[in-house]
Amino acid sequence: MAMNVLSLAALLIAGLIHLLPVMGVLGVTSLQRLYGTTVADPNLAILLQHRAVLFGLLAALMLGALGVQAWRVMALAMGLVSTSSFVLIALWVGGYNGEIGRVVAVDVVVSVVLAAGLLAALVAGRSGV
Repeated sequence: MAMNVLSLAALLIAGLIHLLPVMGVLGVTSLQRLYGTTVADPNLAILLQHRAVLFGLLAALMLGALGVQAWRVMALAMGLVSTSSFVLIALWVGGYNGEIGRVVAVDVVVSVVLAAGLLAALVAGRSGV
């Protein structure tokens, strides 16, 4: 039971956090507010707005997995890949601004939460809980 609660809490937290960047779909002003950078190039705006859509899809999967047990391991794993890869890329590239630094810090925490939730879901699955 505790394992299920942990995986559900991880999905809820990560799903809600992944909804935040969806505001970027609204346009350049929203993107600039989210990332603290100028988005003057329409190509960059397209890429970032598409990124916002993908975050919405990932959030929908994680929040949907709250009600569909068969999706939980996949949703937790995909969320973990999303957050941890962002952290790794940011550290690799470096030189990011304060807004991106906050995203990195949040994604470190969310990665830990998702890893714990994924482990809990895998343990619960093995024990038949």
